[in-house]
This record gives sequence, structure tokens and C-alpha cells, in this order.
Amino acid sequence: MDEPAKAHGLDGSLVKPDWPPLTLNEVRALLAKMPVAGDPIEIVSFSPRPFSAASVVRTRQGRIFVKRHARSVRDAEGLIEEHRFMQHLRANGVEVPRIFATSSGNTAIETGDWTYEVHEIPSGLDMYEDAISWTSFRSLDHARSAGQMLACLHLAAISYNAPPRKARPLVASFTIFASQDPQNALEQYLAAHPVLDQDAQTCRDCFDALDLLAPFHAEIKLLLPSLRPLWTHNDLHASNLFWSDASPRAHATSVIDFGLADRTNAICDIAQAIERNIVEWLVLIRDPDHGDEVPAHLDHLWAMLDGYEERRRLSHTEAAALAPMLALCHAEFALTEADYFLGVLQSPEKARVATRDYLVGHAQWFRGPGRLKIIEPLRQWAETRQTRAVSA
Repeated sequence: MDEPAKAHGLDGSLVKPDWPPLTLNEVRALLAKMPVAGDPIEIVSFSPRPFSAASVVRTRQGRIFVKRHARSVRDAEGLIEEHRFMQHLRANGVEVPRIFATSSGNTAIETGDWTYEVHEIPSGLDMYEDAISWTSFRSLDHARSAGQMLACLHLAAISYNAPPRKARPLVASFTIFASQDPQNALEQYLAAHPVLDQDAQTCRDCFDALDLLAPFHAEIKLLLPSLRPLWTHNDLHASNLFWSDASPRAHATSVIDFGLADRTNAICDIAQAIERNIVEWLVLIRDPDHGDEVPAHLDHLWAMLDGYEERRRLSHTEAAALAPMLALCHAEFALTEADYFLGVLQSPEKARVATRDYLVGHAQWFRGPGRLKIIEPLRQWAETRQTRAVSA
């Protein structure tokens, strides 16, 4: 390819990537260990996603997807955590990409400072290939289908009993606000991530956010024991789905990118999907003084929830937990981003975006304009949904 690789920046713009793009010689050496993938002919495209280097590669057997991680972000053990979950979902009827293995059965290959994985191109069309998180669906049908796919994933995951992932960068866990004592849990989280614990500004931002989010934790606290632990995707944005075609009526055909997956619960995962697709956070990043102008696409929200419940009906407790969970679910991803920016990229400037703009800024928005824009509508949805069920 002649065009230079670009990555999604923190403000939504395209920027120079943090990681060097894949080269054909590099891919050739990798695929020599995976003869079934075929000899590479050309690199077709560079992924704009910022945390790794990835490309669609044309081989003599067809097109495949090659992804390279820094070993400090994902070693082989970390990737295998994801691959086992994907293989379970695939075996239980969820369309996820097949993962290529070496002749000795390894699906994660460590070479020097890098760790590689190779996936098949899943069925369907990568319609949202260039879309970044926090941009909305293109139609109500897309939102409904995303909800249906998420519910199918959750149903398949019920029988997957692996423990939570080990502490590592870029994993969207849910432990701080899953605790009855979030301050103590936050301290434990920071202690498990020394780069965060040793950064004074990160610690200040964490405790600012803890105060802002306290009312939401108080609301969900009694509901937490009823939220069944479950391995979840934690990043079901439209760009992590493949689609049947490019029309507004297209349906989701496959799920990709399980890098943030961990053992959380279904409501946390639904809240993450709402956070990724329904609220246009980039508007807040660009103009934090006008939070009342941040769009929240409630029509897409109701379509996504309706689609979800067509496949898996939420309990009354789960529905009641969704509003406060929406305010809480992003906290640990903001922190794991800060861990990545400080510990891997060594960029305090980017870490401040994660802890100040994302962690604290989102918490302030939910306590302010977001309360009326989306938190109260979700509370009313939970109440009226139960009333409708009783009436029926």
C-alpha cells in the first residue's frame, strides 16, 4: 500500500499511529509458521485502531486478518485468554472469526517484543470499518440487530466458566463498583497497577470520580448480588460487528475484537454497548463547557434494548440496574487506558485525557446534563417496562 497508516486519535481525528504498521516481510515470516493461512501476496489495508498494528492481508488462500501487539500489552497468555472465550462462543453458535494456529497448535505467537494473532475474515461486510467508538449507529435496524447479537453472545457465554483475567493493560474489568466498598476496591485496583498508583494526578482524578459516582453506586449497591458474573465482550460498538450488507436494514452477522473481554456481568456489557454507541462523547471532549449539547440517541437506545430482549429477557433487577451501571461501567476502562498510556507509551499527556476527560468528565456529565438526557429515561424505561409486564 502507498498510503501511510493512520490511527484514531483521542479526539477522533486521524493521527500517526503509535505502533509501526505491519510489513509484508514481517507477515511472511509469521505465516511461515501457519501454512494453512497461505503465502502472503499483499497488505490490503491498515486498521486505524490505535492500540495495536493490524492489517487485512491477501494470501494465496484468500484474505486474512493479522494483528500485532506489544508484548507489554498482550503476551501469549493474555491473547489465549481471549481466544478460549472466542472458541467457546463459536462452538455455541455465535459467529466469531476462526483463529489460525501453528502446526503445534499455538494461536498466539511471541517474537521478540511482539505478540501476533491471525484470524479469518468473518462472514459479512465491515461496514463500520472507519467508525470510532462513541459514534452512533446508522439506522434503528442496525441498533436492534446489535442488541440481538449481544443477547446471543450472553446466552452462549453462560456455560463459560473461566476465571477473570489477570491484571493487564486494556482490559475492561468491573471490580471497583462491583464491590460494596468501592473506595477499598479502588485502592486494591491501584495497588495491582503500580504505574497508576505511583502517579499522583491519576490518584487525584480517581478519587474525584469516586465522589462523583457515589450516588450511582448507592443506587446499584443492593442490586449487585443479583447480577450474575458472566464473560462479556465489553466493547460492542458497531465497528466490532460485521454486517449482512451496506443498507440501513442490514443485520449483524459476526462479532470481532475481544481484546477488552473479561468476566463482568450482562448489564455491565449492555451498559458498555450503550456508552459506546448511544452517547456522542467526542462532542464533550471538544467542548466540555457545553455538556447539554452532547447528543444521546434514545431512539437507537430503545431499538437496541428491544432487540436484546427479543433474544434474552432482562429480569426486573437487571433492568433497574442499567441506569446506574451506565454511569459506572466506563470507569475501569478509563483507568486501564491510563495504565497503557503511562506504562507502555510513557505519555502522561494522554493519560490525563483518560483520567480527567474520560473518567472525571464523563462522571460530571452523568451528574449534570446526562442525568436528564439518558439516566432518567433509562430509569423510566425500567419502571414502565415492569408495569407493562405486570399488566400483560
